[in-house]
Amino acid sequence: MKTLLPEGWVRPKGYSNGIKASGDMVFVAGVVGWDEHEEFQSDDLVEQFRQVLLNTKAIMAEGGAGPEHMARMTWYITDKQEYLTRLREVGQTYRDVMGKNYPVMACVEVSGLMEDRAKIEIETTCVISAD
Repeated sequence: MKTLLPEGWVRPKGYSNGIKASGDMVFVAGVVGWDEHEEFQSDDLVEQFRQVLLNTKAIMAEGGAGPEHMARMTWYITDKQEYLTRLREVGQTYRDVMGKNYPVMACVEVSGLMEDRAKIEIETTCVISAD
């Protein structure tokens, strides 16, 4: 994968503006912060976020992918202000679980998610290069 950054542009913090990739693709559905039994262990945003990332890594691994293969993530959050207030914790949690792998990303505030207790849901697309 090649990160795309037009000449003279400021490097974005925590994500990539664009990625060029080819290879096998792994698609991860929208994942919420419940455990493998579909039970929420916390109503805390950062704790749910950590579980979302752990769930995403587990699903990616089933397809032979890891964080280094992530090309795209779409985050759906239910409270923009809480997200921004806790952004430092969110960033540290991301780096703890996913390392310094920054796919293209979008983060969207939504009025609600299908699971009432969910505060965040993330979709992920991975590309495993044939190289």
